[in-house]
Amino acid sequence: MIHRRDIRELAELHADEGCALSFYFQPRVPQNKSHREEMIEAKDVIRNAIREAGVNGKKDCARPDLDRIMQVAEDLRRNQSRAKAVFACSAKGFWREFDLPPYLPGTSLTVNRRFHLRPLAAITNLLSRAYVVLTDRQRARLFDLEMGEIAEREDFKSPLPRPRTDGFAGYDGGHVERQYENEALRHFKAVAGRLKELYEMGAFENLIVGCHESIWPEFESQLHIYLKQRLLGRFAIDPATTSANDVLERADRILLEAQKRRRQEVLGEVLAGAQSNGRGAVGLRRVLRSLETGEVQTLLLGDKIHGQAVECTNCGHVDFRVSDKCDICGKPNREVGDIADALIATAARNGIEVLYLQQNAELDRVGNVGALLRFRADQSTPARLAS
Repeated sequence: MIHRRDIRELAELHADEGCALSFYFQPRVPQNKSHREEMIEAKDVIRNAIREAGVNGKKDCARPDLDRIMQVAEDLRRNQSRAKAVFACSAKGFWREFDLPPYLPGTSLTVNRRFHLRPLAAITNLLSRAYVVLTDRQRARLFDLEMGEIAEREDFKSPLPRPRTDGFAGYDGGHVERQYENEALRHFKAVAGRLKELYEMGAFENLIVGCHESIWPEFESQLHIYLKQRLLGRFAIDPATTSANDVLERADRILLEAQKRRRQEVLGEVLAGAQSNGRGAVGLRRVLRSLETGEVQTLLLGDKIHGQAVECTNCGHVDFRVSDKCDICGKPNREVGDIADALIATAARNGIEVLYLQQNAELDRVGNVGALLRFRADQSTPARLAS
């Protein structure tokens, strides 16, 4: 499992000899249980990288890591449903392996001066932790969902009255029914209170609920406003008989749909803000400037963004205009193989959220890159006074 701190660590590494290896394995629906086609594809990708490293003069520094990655590929057959990422640089004594959700663009291996982070952008939205609560009037099960993995954390029951008869003229039956409703209400309050406590402790960022439709109004009424604001969706299910795999399948579907909606909402806000001189920026030049001035809250990347870039070895200034020296401080620049990698690395180092949009015509029209801004530096009081 990969975390934001891991991505920041990957963004910091730079190999002067150009021997930073990034290997991504994306499983496919296999034609047979041996996963033979996937293994052949992964090994072909590695063999091609070995040949290219030899042609480009990187074979000596890259070969140890390439051989080791080949051994990893041999074991991928056991990893039937998870994607895999390996980042290696033997010159720096660096080796990291991560199991990932199976949503990578494909299987690939890149040898460069820095790690190839673009494929990670497709899954960074999955890094937020969600809690899934399954509940009925008596039982509640709490699951922790993160990066396509689910684990049951708590399972508790609240006792309900079980009378033998309704008593004289049905009086006891009505009394027990009211008692039953009161006990169910206490149960829902207890579940909602526990969720609020966990949320305030930072155990999760989003909430998904599984329950029968008939009890949803009762349970919803007990949820704190904070939890209602973090609610991504719900599904109908029987808490008593549902397996963790069933919960994962239902919850993952809701999570992906919620992320899709959010990407579109943020894109709309960015485009509107860019047109109205508000909190939106589009185009590579404008976004790069906003990243350097600390304006960016969320970075939007399209899957069609391509191009070379340079990065200053001294101040870190990134420029899509290839030149030997930095325009800011005059120190030497170094090449960045993929402008998207440079943008993602900058975002990771500064704690900026990255949203990756695939096949989005609206973002394509404005240069495949945009940013939602926290503020606009040119609208600050000093900037206005200077103008």
